[in-house]
This record gives sequence, structure tokens and C-alpha cells, in this order.
Amino acid sequence: MRRKSVLYLDVAEQIKADIMNGTYPVGSLLPTEAELEQLFDVSKITVRRAIELLSSEELVEKKSGKGTTVLSNRPYNKLSKAGTFTEYLNDSGQKVAKKILKLEKVALTPASSAYQSLGEKAVKVSRLYTLDDQPYIYFNYFLPTSMADVPFEDFEKESLYRLMDQHGIEILKFEDSFQIVELTPEQQEILATSEKNGLKRIRKSVGLSGKTVEFSEAIYNTALHPYVIEYEA
Repeated sequence: MRRKSVLYLDVAEQIKADIMNGTYPVGSLLPTEAELEQLFDVSKITVRRAIELLSSEELVEKKSGKGTTVLSNRPYNKLSKAGTFTEYLNDSGQKVAKKILKLEKVALTPASSAYQSLGEKAVKVSRLYTLDDQPYIYFNYFLPTSMADVPFEDFEKESLYRLMDQHGIEILKFEDSFQIVELTPEQQEILATSEKNGLKRIRKSVGLSGKTVEFSEAIYNTALHPYVIEYEA
């Protein structure tokens, strides 16, 4: 059953925004769990999961008996958090846009890398990111079949990870690996480039059960723009 989107992600995003705008300065304490429950009109579990998410991003630290302290007001604190690179591009003045190229149910074979993670069947989403109107990143996501009822339009307008959350698929951690690959003729055509090589990122998103709930491959035309990782000093 599809869940409403006003969940711990929304609470975490609002608290994060309040940290960034100075409502909760670095070194200060967040309101208590009871106060946050009342403020957002949500359950204690929702508040705790929101705090856990902010803690995983190293924005806050929760100590028993002392409350939750704001550690940082910078948006990029962990290498593995989803969306950091595209947010970086947007924040650096680049015009970033995305378009869904294809949405389909697919049968996977043992020869497929996604097969090891998701089994014989999956939902495949192909997406293209453009940078200043030029093709830049070509994504192929493989998702659980429980996502099969998500309309094409929702993938167009909504965050993938929010859609997954709405369908009860929660992510505990990401496992990313990178390699330089030779571009196939199809990839060169989609990315509108004559470059022979590109950067490939493979992501496995691991759920609360420890099983992979998303397998994705992204091809970056790094000749157009290098892949950037921003660390907090």
C-alpha cells in the first residue's frame, strides 16, 4: 500500500532547512522529541527516524539524557548521501535537468549485474541528466517489482528515493563503486559525445533487512564536467 509522503523524510528536511537558515545554530540543542512531535503533528517513531537520518548525515548528534546537538550547518557531510553531486551542480550555478527515457518491467538473467541484487524480475528506469542543456549522465535503475505501479509521470517529477519511501522501501546505506569504462555506441549516442571513455558509478542501496533494494548504473561524460565530491573540513 502506498504511504503518504509526510513522513520522517519531510520532518528531517524541515529540520535540516532550519539548521541551514540559522533557526538552530551549530552547538545549540534541537527541541525535544515531544516538542518536535507536537510541532510536526507526527508520531514519536517518525521524529526518531528523522533525527537518526540527520545524525547519519553528521548534522546532529543525539546523546541520551542530554538531547540532540547541532553539529554542522553544511549540506554535504557524507560521501554516500544520495543526490549530493547533482545538488552540488545546481548550487554551483549549473543548469541541471532530468528526463525519464524509459520505464519498463524487465526479466533479468544470471549474467546481469542487477540479477545478483534483485533476482529474476525488476522495474527498470532509464533517465538522462542534462547539464546546461547538454546530455551529461545516463542512468539505469533496477528496482523491486513492488515499484511497478508507480506512474511514469511520478518518476518524472518526484525524487526516486522519496518514491521508494512512499512504497515502504527504506534505505539504510549506499554502496558506491566507480570505474572508467569504454562507452558503447548506444551510450555515445545518448550522451551526444564522441568521447571513447566515461566514468561509471555502480550503486547498491541496502534496505533495513540488509538486502539490496536498488541497483543502478550511471555513466558520466566527464569530458563535459568532472565528477566532484565535496568534503566537510
